[in-house]
Amino acid sequence: MSIGGGSRVLVIGGSSGIGLATAAMAAKEGAAVTIAARSPARLATAAKTFTSAGTAVLDVTNASAVEAFFEKCANWHHVVVAGSATNVGPVHALSLQDARVAMDSKFWGAYHVGRYARIAAGGSLTFVSGVYSIRPSSQAVLQGAINAALEGLARGLALELAPIRVNTVSPGLTATPLWDRLESSVREAMYREKASALPAGRIGQPEDVARAILFLAANPSTTGTTLLVDGGDALV
Repeated sequence: MSIGGGSRVLVIGGSSGIGLATAAMAAKEGAAVTIAARSPARLATAAKTFTSAGTAVLDVTNASAVEAFFEKCANWHHVVVAGSATNVGPVHALSLQDARVAMDSKFWGAYHVGRYARIAAGGSLTFVSGVYSIRPSSQAVLQGAINAALEGLARGLALELAPIRVNTVSPGLTATPLWDRLESSVREAMYREKASALPAGRIGQPEDVARAILFLAANPSTTGTTLLVDGGDALV
């Protein structure tokens, strides 16, 4: 199932990782894609390798900026919120400032988009949460809470915004540039250890999550759904 040639697709957080993979896959299906992110430098880098996409600087934590952005755009067919910036740590170790920044980025950013996005009837809005919403970690309590809140937001918006469809994709550990901050040997060891513990025997790739996002965007009967793309992580 395809999103359809000529569809206008906005991928927020589209300058790298899951967002960039989603944008590239949508463009391959014939969509007119715009990638948005808050970093002009990262957008410029993405544009060098993805020349067919439009770009827009957008900080979703700024509600006024989100409102102004959508006011000047024609209706989109599909909007994806794929990127966020969150620090991870136990509740007693993570500073309150970092916790609030994480909530602003991943939850309130999505809330702002849900409030102001202009999407054609029958189109879609898709969020990206994470498996910690149902399999919490003592080292990432806040992330689990944010992901659960994001999935609840999507279910409510699926009713409020109907016939626009609203869904969430929930990945497990995915090999994105997020992990490039780790020394390569440490990162690869983490990937191997996690893969060995998963029923699927592998960690996720950005393209795995992108396929799920576009499936939900294209399926006219899917709304209010959270789709796990976690290699079975929620089971173990």
